Amino acid sequence: MALKLLSDSIPKVNAKVFARKYIALGRIVTHWPEIIGQEIADKAQPIKIHYRKSKDKSKKAEATLEVAVTSANAAVLQYQKDVILERINQIFGDRWVTDIKFKHIPHEGKAVPLPRRRKTLSPEEEKNLSEMLENIDDPDIKSRLQTMGAAIMKDRT
Repeated sequence: MALKLLSDSIPKVNAKVFARKYIALGRIVTHWPEIIGQEIADKAQPIKIHYRKSKDKSKKAEATLEVAVTSANAAVLQYQKDVILERINQIFGDRWVTDIKFKHIPHEGKAVPLPRRRKTLSPEEEKNLSEMLENIDDPDIKSRLQTMGAAIMKDRT
């Protein structure tokens, strides 16, 4: 049995899964990289379609597509909203999806822990700092420089 690429199998699996229920969302998910572009398709995913029936029976029902995306990518996609809608409606052959809402999701990047600061200076460091500041006459300035110098020395190690 030969190995097959996963990217070749996904459209077939999606077509079967969405064959009866969620046909519209299934078609959008299947064609999502073509609609939005491969680079952004990895960062934004269609998650739901909201249907609105018109009170006027002569008009068709309208739909809003909900897309999960980070805040930064939502700003980029907001400018491309009309192009995305046009591409989606080319799939359906009608102006059926009329709006896109972007649902913000947290970025999956790992938080970088801040380096820990030492709580106190060694006696030798305190002595060196005091010697540097002994010529300062103003007690307020001397106190502020002492605090700043201690913070700088704590960050160095």
